[in-house]
Amino acid sequence: MTTGIHSRTLIAAALFALAGAASAQTVLKLGYATSKESHYGVGSAVFCDEMEKGTQGRYKCQQFPNSALGGEREQIEAVQLGTQDIVNTSTGPLGNFVPEVKVVDIPFLFRNYDHARKVMDGPIGQDILKKMQAKGLIGLAWTENGFRHMTNNKHAIVNADDARGLKMRTMENKVHMEGYKTFGILPTPMPFPELFTALQQGTVDGQENPIPVILASKFSQVQKHLSLTGHVYSPAVLILSPAVWGKLSEVDKKAFVVAAQKGGAAQRKKVNDDEANGIAQLKKDGMQVVEQVNGDSFRKAVAPAYANYAKEFGAEKIAAIQAVK
Repeated sequence: MTTGIHSRTLIAAALFALAGAASAQTVLKLGYATSKESHYGVGSAVFCDEMEKGTQGRYKCQQFPNSALGGEREQIEAVQLGTQDIVNTSTGPLGNFVPEVKVVDIPFLFRNYDHARKVMDGPIGQDILKKMQAKGLIGLAWTENGFRHMTNNKHAIVNADDARGLKMRTMENKVHMEGYKTFGILPTPMPFPELFTALQQGTVDGQENPIPVILASKFSQVQKHLSLTGHVYSPAVLILSPAVWGKLSEVDKKAFVVAAQKGGAAQRKKVNDDEANGIAQLKKDGMQVVEQVNGDSFRKAVAPAYANYAKEFGAEKIAAIQAVK
């Protein structure tokens, strides 16, 4: 008789332990705008793997690519509210939540990838990450979207004047739009998930995005011309909901940050690879590519906007970013 009770107790204890183990694993929802094969997908996958390892499997991710949880702006909002756990987002719409981020969206602010990454990983970029906390967002680490280039269906863009009159989809980003207006572009803000159809139907003439996004989104199917304008560097960032952050032990917090940094490094590497190989692929897909644009004409055109940027962000802040070697 006692053995029966004893075995029942053991089974109950084992079931209880199993239930404990199951509930101890927390699955976090991570969303981003592009496909799983894109730079965002690569960075997110490395973050998820490293985070699971770093927390001994207590935390794992479920990934939602292709804007399955909404556009970037909606996802940032959801993370702030705690209805989504993590987003890997460009800084495009982030300035609407964290005004300090907007300074890095200034056209022709960064010389090249090396300069941009040094700024983001150095004191200036790290300070912006910290500023997110006050707005109910936990910036874990910078990832990357890349230098933005223009595509359109009308004609090749070589000089700033060639962009005049083009209806161009832009992010919901005042800093971008102000700069693009100086090129004579008609900026048309629109959430990313609507963009492919808008290009297909001719609602807009063109758009501007980094090579990895142009590739992953198959824009070569709906755009004839690509000009390597490199007019804006677009950082991206892994943001965690404060609702999750608040529950983490100090050890787990550190594991999340380290995982995010590794994810960021992987995402940047994928951007490098796409930049190196993607232009040949887009040509093969039928796009006409202008590799040498007249950068000076764009820089000259945008100069008037810099007076406003200096007022908004402080000339010394802009100079400090430009001075990073």
